[in-house]
Amino acid sequence: MDPVRAPNIRDVARVAGVSYQTVSRVLNDSPSIRVETRKRVEDAIAELGYRPNPAARALVAGRSRTIGLLSASTAYYGPATAITSIEAAAREAGYRISITSPASSDYASVAASVEYLLGQGVEALVIVAPQVRVFEAVRALGLSVPVVTLESAAIADAPSSLSVDQVEGARVATRHLIELGHEEILHIAGPQDWIEAEARMQGYLRELDAHDLRTRAPILGDWSSSFGYYAGLELLRVRDFTAVFAGNDQMALGLQHACREMGLDVPGDISIVGFDDIPEAAHFAPPLTTVRQNFPELGRRALALLLAQLRGEARSDASMVPPELVVRASTAPPRR
Repeated sequence: MDPVRAPNIRDVARVAGVSYQTVSRVLNDSPSIRVETRKRVEDAIAELGYRPNPAARALVAGRSRTIGLLSASTAYYGPATAITSIEAAAREAGYRISITSPASSDYASVAASVEYLLGQGVEALVIVAPQVRVFEAVRALGLSVPVVTLESAAIADAPSSLSVDQVEGARVATRHLIELGHEEILHIAGPQDWIEAEARMQGYLRELDAHDLRTRAPILGDWSSSFGYYAGLELLRVRDFTAVFAGNDQMALGLQHACREMGLDVPGDISIVGFDDIPEAAHFAPPLTTVRQNFPELGRRALALLLAQLRGEARSDASMVPPELVVRASTAPPRR
């Protein structure tokens, strides 16, 4: 080893004759490690003078006051805002957050990201897992530290999962259009592998069915305003609907753009509802009716559930944060 370079976790693994994953488990005080293996790793740490931060403190004090957060989708408003809310709640409770994102949603990438967080000496993990593959990879790892997953409540057997009620949010959005008098309502959905997209789609279909209205096959999108725009140009040429529930605000923005280009009035000719209530939604032309997600409350609940697990307290595994319909100027009764 270069005498100038500080030792790292792989150096410890080499000297102890174990894998770096085993070193991570020792640093996290995993009960699955044999006594003799633990001693070899601790001896190697002492020999090399390895002092990870904050894992070294965790070895001495038994606490790192660090929570690991894994998210595969930080570029999108929902996951990014959820992360900000969790960070704020953690600071209030005297914890810090260590964040990482897997290179992709496959098992190997997710596992490598989790091992990285465990190597930081985190006491617990929050998984912002809106994609099915990410959640399933985390579940398959069988982690020994407390874990809370966000936006995975729609998956059966999801452990310690919290979410804004996506199904109810979609039902509220669709119901708003129905109560205005719309009967032909189209849904532009998010990507098929996103848990939230599937839940919103189910909410839309259930609400139409509850009112004995014709259900249409949702259009599968990609969350982007570009998709909303180009899909809108195609759909509006036929225009056999009077309202659209867009799976997020960005796609709703693109659809509004398409309506303007085709000389259609929103909401006079087409009513549009989005989902998320991004900060720009109030400044769309016209301002967008949408469903607001209470991310600060989601962050507080996630942290409270993690801290309860760390204290060994039994808490409910599932918790839904209610959504809120925000009515603005993009919806109105259909023209007769």
